[in-house]
Amino acid sequence: MSTALFLEKLENLGGSAGNGKLQSLLNLDDAQYEAVKAELIAEGKIETGRGRGGSVKLLGYEAQPSLAGFEKPVKVRKVREANVRDEADEEGEDEDDIHPPPKTKPEPKKGGSAFEQAFRNIDDVLWKDAGCTSELDYTEQTSWMLFLKYLDGLEQDKAMEAELEGREYSFILEPPYRWEAWAAPKGADGKIDHNTALSGDDLRDFVNQKLFPYLHGFKAKATGPNTLEYKIGEIFGEIKNRIQSGYNLREIIEHIDALRFRSQTEKHELSYLYEAKIKNMGNAGRNGGEYYTPRPLIRAIIQVTDPKIGETVYDGAVGSAGFLCEAFDYLRAKPNLSTADLRTLQERTFYGKEKKSLAYVIAIMNMILHGIEAPNIIHTNTLAENLSDIQEKDRVDVILANPPFGGKERTEVQQNFPIRTGETAFLFLQHFIKMLRPGGRAGVVIKNTFLSNTDNASVSLRKLLLESCNLHTVLDCPGGTFLGAGVKTVVLFFEKGSSTRKTWFYQLDPGRNMGKTNPLNDGDLKEFLELQKSFADSAKSWSLDIGSVDTSTWDLSVKNPDGGEEVIHRSPQDILAEIAKLDAEAAEVLSKIRGLL
Repeated sequence: MSTALFLEKLENLGGSAGNGKLQSLLNLDDAQYEAVKAELIAEGKIETGRGRGGSVKLLGYEAQPSLAGFEKPVKVRKVREANVRDEADEEGEDEDDIHPPPKTKPEPKKGGSAFEQAFRNIDDVLWKDAGCTSELDYTEQTSWMLFLKYLDGLEQDKAMEAELEGREYSFILEPPYRWEAWAAPKGADGKIDHNTALSGDDLRDFVNQKLFPYLHGFKAKATGPNTLEYKIGEIFGEIKNRIQSGYNLREIIEHIDALRFRSQTEKHELSYLYEAKIKNMGNAGRNGGEYYTPRPLIRAIIQVTDPKIGETVYDGAVGSAGFLCEAFDYLRAKPNLSTADLRTLQERTFYGKEKKSLAYVIAIMNMILHGIEAPNIIHTNTLAENLSDIQEKDRVDVILANPPFGGKERTEVQQNFPIRTGETAFLFLQHFIKMLRPGGRAGVVIKNTFLSNTDNASVSLRKLLLESCNLHTVLDCPGGTFLGAGVKTVVLFFEKGSSTRKTWFYQLDPGRNMGKTNPLNDGDLKEFLELQKSFADSAKSWSLDIGSVDTSTWDLSVKNPDGGEEVIHRSPQDILAEIAKLDAEAAEVLSKIRGLL
C-alpha cells in the first residue's frame, strides 16, 4: 500500500486519528497497517499520539484556514479528545458513554533521566486506557511487564554465563513466551520489527488468553515456593492484564523494552523511581497508603535494630518490601564484604510473607530492582498459621514490620492465637514475639492506642510483651507521619529473652505539621537516633520504670514528665451530669418563652 494514501487520509482527518478508525478507512489488516505506520515513523513523517486505543498524528502539520475565508481556522483537536470522539463515531455511542471513570492524570513534569521520562510516558498511556483508573493500577500493570523484562535479561545473562563455561542453559520460558518473541522481536538493526511484533487486538488476546495462563501454570510445576518458577506462577495467577487497548499495550511495551537494568547503577535508579511510584499509591485511594511506610522511619528502625551479616531478617506483613529493601541496602553498604557474604545476602537473609496479591507483586519487583534476584517472599496469610506450629528452625534474628492496623480477622483465624482478638495488628504482634529467637530484635510499628487500651486483649498482650521481651524503646510518632492513615502510631523496639525493667520513650516532634508536601525526613530522626544509643533523658525523652506500672492494666501511655502542666480529664459521669443540667436549664427557658406567647 502507498504511504502517500496513508498520509492523505490522516491529513483529511485533521492531522491526527485513532488507529482503529484510520485502519478501517484504509481497509488494511493489522500487519499491513503496522508495517506502513512503522515505515512512516522511521521516516519522521508521523508519530504516535495519546488516544485511548492508540493514535497517530502528522509531524509538522498545521491546520488550514477554512475555504469560506471568513470562519476561524480549523484547529486540530487535542489528541485524547479526538480519539474519544472517533471511537464514539465507530461504535455508534455517545461520547459521554465511553469516558472512563474519573481518575487522576499524572502530573506533567519536565527534565529528569531517560528512566524517569519512560515512567512518565508509561503513566500517560495507562491514564488514557479505560482499564486503569488509579496509581494502584499504574503500578500493578507496570510491575508485571517490568518483571518479564527483568526475567528476559536474567535468562540472557545466565545463558551467556553457561556458554562461557561450556555448558548448556535450560531456559525457564519456552521460545514463544519469551520477551524477545512476543513483546519485542528485533530486526537485524537491533530495533523492534513492527512487521512481526503483535499489536492491537492480537497482542491483547495473546497476553490474556495465552501468556498469562502459560505463566500461571509454573506454580503447579515448581519444586518449591522459594523457586523463581513458583514466583512466576504465583504472580501471574493473581494479577490480570487490565490494559484494554492492544495499541496502548504495544506502546507501553516499547517504553519498557527501552529500559535497561543490567548494571547496579541502572538498577539503583530504577528502584528509586519504582519506590516513588509506590509512594504515590499512598494518595490513590483503595487503601493505597498501606503499601508505603516512610523510608526515613524505616531507616531509623533499621539503625536501632542493627541487623548483621549472617542474621535472618523477616517481615510477616511485607507490603511493598520497603523494610527488606532498606535492610538490604544497609547491609550491602558494609565494608569488606566477601563473595560468601554477598551470596548470603542474596539467598539466606531476607524473608517475607504477604497476603494481598498486588502487594506481593510489588514486593517481588521492588526487591528485584534493589538487587535481590529471587526474593524469598511467600504469598500467604501469615495469620492463618497456628502459633503452636512455629518451631525453632522457623525463628529469625531480626523482625522489621508495619502490620496493617484497623483490620479485622475472622474467628477461625483468631483460634490460632492464645490472645484472641479481631484486631489484625495485635495478632501480628503475637506472631512476631513467637517468631523471634532468644536474643532476637524487633522494630514494629503499631497504633499508639495499643499502649493504653483497656480491653482484655490489649492488657494481656502488653503483659505478654513486657514479661517475654525487653521493650527497651518506644518511639512516639506525630500525626501526619503516615500519609492518609489518619491515626497516630508508635514504634516498639524489643529484644526477646528477658523481661522489661525499664522502657525509654522518645516523643518525636519535628516542629511542623507534616503532610504530602512536608513529609518526614532523615533529619527529623537524627536526635532520636543519637539519644537512643544511651537512653538519655531530654525535653523529648524519658524512662519509665516498669516496676511502677499498674499490673492490673499494664498501661504504658506516653506521658512526658516534662510536657508541662498535666491536663486533668473529666470523668464521663461528670460530663453527662453537666449535659443533663444544661438540658434542664434550656427546657426552663423554652417554657418561659412559651408562656410569653
